[in-house]
Amino acid sequence: MNKINYQKELDRIIEKNGDTKPRLLLHSCCAPCSSYVLEYLSAYFDITVFYFNPNISPESEYAKRVNEVKRLIAEMPSCSQVRFMEGRYEPQEFYSCAKGLEEEPEGGERCLKCFRLRLKEAARAAKEINADYVCTTLTISPLKNAENLNRIGEEEAESLGIKWLPSDFKKKNGYKRSIELSDEYNLFRQNYCGCVFSKRD
Repeated sequence: MNKINYQKELDRIIEKNGDTKPRLLLHSCCAPCSSYVLEYLSAYFDITVFYFNPNISPESEYAKRVNEVKRLIAEMPSCSQVRFMEGRYEPQEFYSCAKGLEEEPEGGERCLKCFRLRLKEAARAAKEINADYVCTTLTISPLKNAENLNRIGEEEAESLGIKWLPSDFKKKNGYKRSIELSDEYNLFRQNYCGCVFSKRD
């Protein structure tokens, strides 16, 4: 089976949209990952950044990360029209979905369940604001499997009648550019994905 080139899929959609700017709900995991994605997509989409990450622990870390996303949106020139929407922070939602998978390695079944939890809520929020597309910044990470994220995102979006925007934001030197932008805006860069298990590992 041929591997899907998600960057090419995204290029095709952008080209097809022409001069129109469809509404995109962009699930954000953190400010550093969002930096390049916003710089790149804000030329082609009317973006609402959605911050829903109940996996992040402790609460002080959650507050730090959400505030950095807000600051990035306020300070980046390309983000002048970007809206921000914060989801609920109920860590128990994450612990319920991770139950029985506490010893799974990073990137294993627990992470897939966590992706689904967040992308299901992102699809729901996209439907709520009548967005044309939904996607996530998570595919920028070299440690995240773009195929898994796109598959899960597409399933959750499709179940609600929303279009999933395919992506692999680490392509086109996206991850490298996110590091440059993080330095430029002095963004807080966390040293673990977010949950207690990733911190432990």
